[in-house]
Amino acid sequence: MTLAETSQGAAPVWQLGANPWIWHSPVTTEALTETLPRLAALGFDCVEFPLERPDDWDPTSVAKLLDATGLAPAAVVAVMSDGRNLVRADLATARATQDYLRRCVDAAHAVGAPVVAGPVYAPVGRTWRLDRTARTAAYEEWRAHLAPVAAYAARAGVRIAVEPLNRYETSLLNTVAQTVEALEGLPEESVGIALDTYHQNIEEHSLPEAVRAAAGRIAHVQVCANDRGAPGADHLDWPGFLSALRTADYRGPLCIESFTAHNESIAVAASVWRPLARSQDALAMDGLGFLRRALAAL
Repeated sequence: MTLAETSQGAAPVWQLGANPWIWHSPVTTEALTETLPRLAALGFDCVEFPLERPDDWDPTSVAKLLDATGLAPAAVVAVMSDGRNLVRADLATARATQDYLRRCVDAAHAVGAPVVAGPVYAPVGRTWRLDRTARTAAYEEWRAHLAPVAAYAARAGVRIAVEPLNRYETSLLNTVAQTVEALEGLPEESVGIALDTYHQNIEEHSLPEAVRAAAGRIAHVQVCANDRGAPGADHLDWPGFLSALRTADYRGPLCIESFTAHNESIAVAASVWRPLARSQDALAMDGLGFLRRALAAL
């Protein structure tokens, strides 16, 4: 049964997924060969695929892994590292970034993922001051640079999910309201919003209100505790958040995104300075168990 098939008033049946970043970075074909059977054994329904470099993993091999494990492809996660930029960027940088995002779309299409999600506007960690005039200009520039990628994605049957980040990781899109404003003029069928409870907990007054503000354009949802640990091991308003997603008629998956403190590059990028659970397996298992109980209680 899918969410679309649930009766009015029944608890939604969202697929629950995880991101291999919980264990690995970069996420390579070798890492996925080890991680996908692990996720299936733990009871997950689907999996995200970060693509830090265009050739990190082979879509043909990954498609076979999906068939073998029974996992569904939830999303390809675009990684906006240094040098990938669609705002206040020279033409060569913007074109290279567009090419990278097209590669993400190609990978999503090849493995059957419906979404490419991420902060597809500027490198994570890049911040600068913006007054109202500068912000409006930045949004216009970003839309112009993203539009060809969105058109390419639409032809491939893939939707771009734009993720607002917290104030320490970007100064461009921090809130859902800013993201909705920035998306004005881009087609809803090919460009939506990716919600991440970690960032919304920092930037929004209320998780349910953030969901309501994004209703109609929610393309992907990532979940974790307020400290990036397992969902449920925190102070977040999970009943309110999940109820708001249900009211918004969101039909995609809920994917746990967290990171390992044992990988130097990802730990620094995500500011993960300590273990977030007794083990990475425990983080995934505890989060999955909590989400299943929370959904059953809706």
